[in-house]
Amino acid sequence: MRQATITRKTAETDITVTIDLDGAGAYDNATGVGFFDHMLDQLARHALIDMTVRAAGDTHIDDHHTVEDTGIALGQALTKALGQKRGIRRYGECHLPMDDAQVRAALDLSGRPYLVWNLALPTPKIGTFDCELVREFFQAFSTHGGITLHVDQIHGINSHHIAEATFKAVARALRAAVEADPRKGDDVPSTKGTL
Repeated sequence: MRQATITRKTAETDITVTIDLDGAGAYDNATGVGFFDHMLDQLARHALIDMTVRAAGDTHIDDHHTVEDTGIALGQALTKALGQKRGIRRYGECHLPMDDAQVRAALDLSGRPYLVWNLALPTPKIGTFDCELVREFFQAFSTHGGITLHVDQIHGINSHHIAEATFKAVARALRAAVEADPRKGDDVPSTKGTL
């Protein structure tokens, strides 16, 4: 069973993430940050990963710690659920349009975290959500998930659409990467024999 639960508790946040990589995209996310919950819902639904997130953080300061620490916990849960990564496709990519926005995401579940980020959100906020936290989430997620992740904005003028297209594009790429490769059997998808 490719499932995992991670609990991360610090002086700033208390977060529990549960995922099932072989789910149907069911979600139940409550972080106290409305727009971020909406984005996590998109990530779960479009990756077909069942996801439950419960987060309590110091949002009276701002949303930074909650968003970043959720990314850390989600990355750790992904790593745990994938185990030795036997039989997976490993790579995934997606060009995703959403109205005015188009975002390309490509990723490798290599165990070597690296984020390439070519995204420019035109406004500082989406509602009350700080736009810079989109990158903070993916930096934490890619680092703790051992993901090489490239995100490129092709075009877009609406910050909400660009951010949502990003979460959906990464979700679709992740969906492809964690899927079983019917031609690989139980092999690790690397000439090294390990990832």
